[in-house]
Amino acid sequence: MRKKAEEIFLAGVESVLPEKLIQRQIKRNDDILQITGKSYPLSRFRHIYVLAAGKAAALMAKETEQILGDKTTGGHVVTKYGHETNLKYLKLTEAGHPIPDAEGVKGTRKMLDIARQAGEEDLVVCLISGGASALMADFLEGTTLDDLRHANELLVKCGADITEINAVRKHLSNVKGGQLAKTLYPATTVCLILSDVTGDRLDVIASGPTFGDTSTFADAWAVIEKYSLENSFPSPMLNHLKKGLTGLIPETPKPDDAIFRNVQNYIIGNNLLALEGASRKAHELGFKTYIITDKLKGDYTNVADFILKTIENYQQAAGKKPVCLLFGGEPTVKVSGNGSGGRNQHLALYLSTKIDHKKHITILCAGTDGTDGLTDAAGAVVDNETIVTAVKKNIDPRLFLQNSDSYHFFQQAGGHIITGNTRTNVMDMVVVVMEALPLP
Repeated sequence: MRKKAEEIFLAGVESVLPEKLIQRQIKRNDDILQITGKSYPLSRFRHIYVLAAGKAAALMAKETEQILGDKTTGGHVVTKYGHETNLKYLKLTEAGHPIPDAEGVKGTRKMLDIARQAGEEDLVVCLISGGASALMADFLEGTTLDDLRHANELLVKCGADITEINAVRKHLSNVKGGQLAKTLYPATTVCLILSDVTGDRLDVIASGPTFGDTSTFADAWAVIEKYSLENSFPSPMLNHLKKGLTGLIPETPKPDDAIFRNVQNYIIGNNLLALEGASRKAHELGFKTYIITDKLKGDYTNVADFILKTIENYQQAAGKKPVCLLFGGEPTVKVSGNGSGGRNQHLALYLSTKIDHKKHITILCAGTDGTDGLTDAAGAVVDNETIVTAVKKNIDPRLFLQNSDSYHFFQQAGGHIITGNTRTNVMDMVVVVMEALPLP
C-alpha cells in the first residue's frame, strides 16, 4: 500500500505543475492576451514586463514568456537554488530558501528596479508562488542581511504559522504587504498566484506583495510576544516594530488604498486542486475516496489527533472496497534539539507510534514542493511495519521526536518519500489508505 499512497500523492503534485496552470489561464490570440478569461489588447501597452518569485516562478515565467513571445519587454525572476530554467526574455536569480541570502536581496532589488520603470501605459504580469516571501529578500534601512536571516530563522522555528510569520515579515519589508503594488502603481498589474496557505488568503500568500495588507504593526508585535522572541529577535527590527506601534512609521498599504485600483489578483492553483488530482488517481486505483480538508493547520500533535479520529470514523467505510482519505494544509512543529527533518517527516513519525497495531493502515505525509525542512526528502510514509523495523534496529522513535530528528529515523528505518524538486508548492498532503477489511 505504500507504493499506492505514493502514486496518489504524485498525481496530486502533477495536477498543480506550474506550466500546466499557466497554459490553462493565459492565452494569446494575435493582439489579444487573455488572462483568466479577461482580455487585454496588447496594442494598448507600451511595455509588458514579467516579474516572478517563488519555487514555481521559473516554470511559470518560462510558460508566460513563450505565450507573450516578442511582446515581452523584459522582467526578472527570483527562485530557489536548483529551480532554474532557460529563459529568452527574462533574467533569473537563484536565491536562498527558507532563510534569505544575499542573492535574494540582489534579485529583489532587480525586480524593484523594473517595477519603478513601469508606467501608466505598461502591463506587468506578476507570477507568485510558495517560497516567495523568503526569496523576495529585502531589509530596511538600519538593519542588515544577518538581521533578516536571524529573524527568519527564529520565526520558522518558533512554532508560528505562516499567517503569523508573514505578519511580521510584511512590517519589516519594502516589497511585502502590498508594497510591490505601491511601487508598480499606476501600471496595469495582473498577478497570477499559486497558493501555499490555508484559506488562500491573498494578503498572506508570499506576504501579499500585490494585495492590501490586513495585518498591522500591533499584529506583528503580538507574534513577537506570543512566541517570546523579545530577547532573541534582532534589536534594530524590534525598534522598527515599536516605532510602528506608536505611529512613527506609516502602516503598510491597506486593501482600500487607491494604489490597488489597477491591480487584479487571481489564484490559479491551490492545495484543493492537488487533492482533487490525488482523488482522481485514488479512484483509478480502486479506492473509495474522501477529501477531508485542505485546511490542516496548528500544532502537529493536534493535526495528528484529527487525522487519527477521522481514520477511526471512516474505518467502517472500508468494507469490500479499500478507502483513501486525503488531507491538505500545513501543520507546525516547534523545533527542539538539533536534529534534521521537517514537519511532514515529524508528523509521519509521530503517527507511526499511534498506528503500530493497525496492519491495514498506511499514512503518507509529504510536501508538494518535494522539500521537507532542510532535507532532500519530501516527507515519509508509515504503517505498522515502521515500528516493527525500528524495534528490530533498536531505534526509539520517541528519542528522534524529542530531538526533532525525523530525517535520520527514516534514513535508518526506511519510508522516505524522495521526489526531488517538484518546482511547485501548494503546501502539504496527507494520504491515508486503508485496505478492505476481511468479511466476518
